[in-house]
Amino acid sequence: MIAQPVQPVAETPAPTAKGQNADLRLVIEEDVATGAFVYKTLDRRTGEVVQQLPRESVLKAMSSEDYQPGMVVDTRD
Repeated sequence: MIAQPVQPVAETPAPTAKGQNADLRLVIEEDVATGAFVYKTLDRRTGEVVQQLPRESVLKAMSSEDYQPGMVVDTRD
């Protein structure tokens, strides 16, 4: 399977705390190492990643050979 970038479906300005619209866009990509989809909110003006899901640390954990689903979350008391 050849991974190809996923094109954004919609670009909607996100409201800021002051009620104004920020100049943000959503980019969805497929991580080559894990095959997981990565959702990034980017500032259009600076190109800075404002938020990314899953985070880089989670992607790094997912790409290790000993990763198993659920390892990131510890629900024990």
